[in-house]
Amino acid sequence: MKDAQCKKCLQKFHQKDIYTIQQFQYRKTPPYQWTIDYFAKLHITEWDSFCESCILEYQKESADHFQKT
Repeated sequence: MKDAQCKKCLQKFHQKDIYTIQQFQYRKTPPYQWTIDYFAKLHITEWDSFCESCILEYQKESADHFQKT
C-alpha cells in the first residue's frame, strides 16, 4: 500500500522509499547547515518526504546554487 506522499510532485509511494533532506548531511559540500537554511527558504523542513526523483532534483538544485554563491 502506498501511504507516503512526495511534498513536491504529490506522487504517492511506499514508506520505505521516503527521502528527506536529512540525507544531504552526508555530502561534503555544501555544509549541512547551509542546506538546512537553503531549504528553509523554500519552506522545506528536514522531515518533509520526497520521492527519489524529486530529492535528486533538489540535490542538484542546491549544489548548483551553492556553487554560485
